Amino acid sequence: MLIHVERVLSPDQVADFRTRMAGSDWVDGRATAGEQSARVKQNLQLPQEAAESRAMGEIILGALGQNPAFISAALPLRVYPPLFNRYDTGMGFGAHVDNAIRFAGPQRFRTDLSATIFLSDPADYDGGELIVEDAYGEHAIKLAAGDMILYPASSVHRVAPVTRGSRLAAFFWAQSMVRDDGQRRLLYDLDQAVQGLSVQVGQGDPEVVRLTGVYNNLLRMWAES
Repeated sequence: MLIHVERVLSPDQVADFRTRMAGSDWVDGRATAGEQSARVKQNLQLPQEAAESRAMGEIILGALGQNPAFISAALPLRVYPPLFNRYDTGMGFGAHVDNAIRFAGPQRFRTDLSATIFLSDPADYDGGELIVEDAYGEHAIKLAAGDMILYPASSVHRVAPVTRGSRLAAFFWAQSMVRDDGQRRLLYDLDQAVQGLSVQVGQGDPEVVRLTGVYNNLLRMWAES
């Protein structure tokens, strides 16, 4: 499932990130790519160990922890520390699938979900769409600065070449408590329905209580902890 999460970062946070990134040193993005991805990847990244990368990553992790839409869609068990990339004119990233396992120090992450937070205003660059393939075809995604797209890490995806300007983004992966994308989709839809119903009839309504129980029992059945 593809989930658009709005305003993960505020306009002030986006402006702060862009100021920090403008004064940073960038490296070849292939440094963090797997063998397949390295063949088709042409972009720049901030070094993961750089102080600015770590500081901005902590801000994103804090924002995600307070974002109900992200928590409902991802049911996160672990979130990989965010990375930051830049695509200048002529740069792109060909079709690839993200690595199934990533390491953050000694800790291993299973990459169930991939996420991109757009940091450039869409009017500031041409091209640069994130294109995700699924059973329904290709989806070209270009969001407002501060918004995030969340999608299965098993998806074939690419970044279209930038033809004007520069595209800045943060990206990361999440290991979900629920490994299966179909199960996560059912839980997300049920959670959204329960929330919508509770607004109409109140959280104490017997049917809301019953459906909340169904949600938690399904989560109990499928979740890893």
